[in-house]
Amino acid sequence: MTNQTYSIVIVSSEFSPFAKTGGLGDMVASLAAGLKRKGHDVRVVLPLYRQIRESPIVLHTVLSSMCVTMGIGEVWCAVRHAETSEDVPLYFIEHEDFFHRTGFYHDQQYKDYPDNSRRFGFFCKAALQFIIDLDLKPDIIQVNDWQTALAPAYLKTVFRNHPSLGKSASVLTIHNAPYQGIFPALHDRWLGLPSRSFLPDIFEHYDRINFLKAGIHFADAVNTVSPSYAREMKSSVGDPGLAPTILKKGEQFRGILNGVDYDAWSPERDRLIPARYSVEDLSGKVKCKTHLQGQFHLEEKARIALIGFIGRLTRQKGVHLLKEVVERVVTNMVVQVVILGSGEPQFERYFRTLPERYPGKIGAYIGFHDGLAHSIEAGADFFVMPSLYEPCGLNQMYSLRYGTLPIVRATGGLDDTVENYSESTGNGTGFKFWDHTADALYYTIGWAVSTYYDRPDHMHMLRKKAMKQDFSWNRSVKEYECFFEMAMEANNKRREHDVS
Repeated sequence: MTNQTYSIVIVSSEFSPFAKTGGLGDMVASLAAGLKRKGHDVRVVLPLYRQIRESPIVLHTVLSSMCVTMGIGEVWCAVRHAETSEDVPLYFIEHEDFFHRTGFYHDQQYKDYPDNSRRFGFFCKAALQFIIDLDLKPDIIQVNDWQTALAPAYLKTVFRNHPSLGKSASVLTIHNAPYQGIFPALHDRWLGLPSRSFLPDIFEHYDRINFLKAGIHFADAVNTVSPSYAREMKSSVGDPGLAPTILKKGEQFRGILNGVDYDAWSPERDRLIPARYSVEDLSGKVKCKTHLQGQFHLEEKARIALIGFIGRLTRQKGVHLLKEVVERVVTNMVVQVVILGSGEPQFERYFRTLPERYPGKIGAYIGFHDGLAHSIEAGADFFVMPSLYEPCGLNQMYSLRYGTLPIVRATGGLDDTVENYSESTGNGTGFKFWDHTADALYYTIGWAVSTYYDRPDHMHMLRKKAMKQDFSWNRSVKEYECFFEMAMEANNKRREHDVS
């Protein structure tokens, strides 16, 4: 690895705190900041969603009018600019019809917008057109998930020999493989990719188009966000349909574990919790627990096991299992449960009713609230993540730092980052289960709760070890730098082959 610095353009549909539905926004913001601190020239391109336009962020016009040529003709947009606290320039593609909506990807009934292929196909090409119009000539164009996966496809076809883009290498980061951007084949004409791309090995997926599959094919290098999830993706365990395409990437596919921004997520520095604490002095955690109980109208008891959940209320997050067991847990165990999240209406309706049915035992907030998220991480004793699959996960790493022991299904990044408790030695950092069943979750929660009451010395050991874990971005950024270098080498070889 050289000490060379790169010009990097990150293209993403989310960037925390301006546009966020989950871990994607946090990861992109942290990666951009980490690369910037290492001396790289980093810029981020995002859609200008309604939520951003209506926020206090100050926007400046970069391009008042930019033409993007799609398959059906010209589409015009504007480009706005803002700075982050990390001095990372943000550039927003403004197109009112596509992005001035209540949701990023779906409406208030959780139904995907029917024109998502047009919206994000346009965004991918607009991001590259922006690079051309500003003549940025980046070394690396890093894209994220299906929403931006067509950028490498446009880069290697439509803009293959463009002087502003021809030397740029592309890296696709997959955060959530089952969401692939699959649409009817008739949308292909609007997107304007060469007809030769509509093949089973490239863009075609059972007579439909697949954004993520195309991105994997055309990107110079592809990664996902944990080593275990990378292994899962190479088999039917990870996701049906993508494994053959992934396997063709060979060494140009790997798993790089996400990092954590400890400036934002650390009990020693956290400004959103009532009392700070550290691995050397845990007394502040008791105050945080009392504060959390008050926020969720729970009985304020110090000596009661408190379990937290934060996340999207979807089956992927194992919420259907939590729904099956949460009432058994609070009925049969001396525990309290707090839930923060939004998602599928059926789950929102169910969890919203629990505080009234179990007053003092269950608290729930349907929606997202950053302050409550920090309160749960700091004040809970355990954090439950029963995910069906979890490419990386961030909340379990936040929880470790706060001494809030994770209860997780051993999949993807959860398996990589949590060391299972050994009852014989007291060693470990959390509690794992493998079977994706309600009983497995229930009995693992029971195991954690019994440890809380019956083995307090082990609880203390687990907390201490958990808080000493280091998942900072320093390590992850170094891996991305090496990966970018690999992508550039692959791109150079391709260009040499094209010339010959």
